Amino acid sequence: MKVEFIDLKKRYIEEKSEILKCIKTVLSKGSFVLTKEVENFEKLICNYTGSKYCIGVNSGTDGLMMSLWAMGIKKGDEIITSPISFIASASSIIHLGAKPIFVDVDNDLNINPDLIRQKITKKTKAIMPVHWTGRICNMKKILSIAKKANIDVLEDAAQAMGSYYMKKHAGTFGKVSAFSTHPLKNLNSVGDGGFIITDNKRIHDKIKLYRNHGLKGRDNVEIIGVNSRLDSLHAEILSFRLKRLKSIISRRQKNIDLYRKYIETDKVRIIDDEQFQNNSYVMFITLCENRDQLQKYLKKYDIQSLIYYGTPLHLHKATKFLGYKKGDFPNAEKFTKQVLSFPFHQHLKEKEIKFVCQKINDFYKK
Repeated sequence: MKVEFIDLKKRYIEEKSEILKCIKTVLSKGSFVLTKEVENFEKLICNYTGSKYCIGVNSGTDGLMMSLWAMGIKKGDEIITSPISFIASASSIIHLGAKPIFVDVDNDLNINPDLIRQKITKKTKAIMPVHWTGRICNMKKILSIAKKANIDVLEDAAQAMGSYYMKKHAGTFGKVSAFSTHPLKNLNSVGDGGFIITDNKRIHDKIKLYRNHGLKGRDNVEIIGVNSRLDSLHAEILSFRLKRLKSIISRRQKNIDLYRKYIETDKVRIIDDEQFQNNSYVMFITLCENRDQLQKYLKKYDIQSLIYYGTPLHLHKATKFLGYKKGDFPNAEKFTKQVLSFPFHQHLKEKEIKFVCQKINDFYKK
């Protein structure tokens, strides 16, 4: 039985008639850049998240970079963040000439707030928590630390659409937040995409200008900006998919519950959520003993799995110049040798999940 990690083909089949309507709606108008479709999507995101402003952009990475830029981050500044994330969390900081200051993770794979205060210096300008896999960081502690140190908070919410913490949506805690709509996300476009949310009008206005070359009008360039616009077609599809997001999250959460039910071994740890967390499970990451051998074993039975991610950010060749070394962040280094993501998308059948779990159990019984 082949079990695919993610099946975007099935999603298209399920949504085909509506997706084709979205395409027809946009193409029939003959206008594809910063149209009403984008404005409508931005309003829908504000309503869904409870934020005042939303700016559609062409990726979550650009969302982070533009948010940092709008906050005034510049060369020589320091941003505290997690060593467990996609490289964009660090590269967005580095592109602005600032330095990512990593803080080790806790047992939930998120930044350990109890270790943040000791990393704050005169150069620290912000904390950038990464809501890894959709599990929101301990924002109560992080916001308290930031307030006492008089520094800003920027949420890397690329994986947290639909997640809640103490009944507040991800991205509504910090000064500004960036989300991704990459095809692997739960709210996904048909290519790269992203958006930024904030309650700060000044930041909203700066980013909105910056994403469109700094144009105030066709022939009026107010600042030197970039081209980071969310395409109208992506926006229309995202608006449609946003209506289905709660259903998709519910289906994924049920699949996670099935993994909890059918995995019998204690060699695989599924991270539990706190009562005040509502995880949308943009990704489903477990911690497995003998991870690499398990992945090879599952592959023999045509079960796809992915390592998210096998190298902490401070140990990449590209980040060597930052001066970190092996052993600096022991939890991150330990967990990245154990992380493994099993198929969990909303199109899976219970028998497929049961089959995956059976093979996991069999592996550890050997």
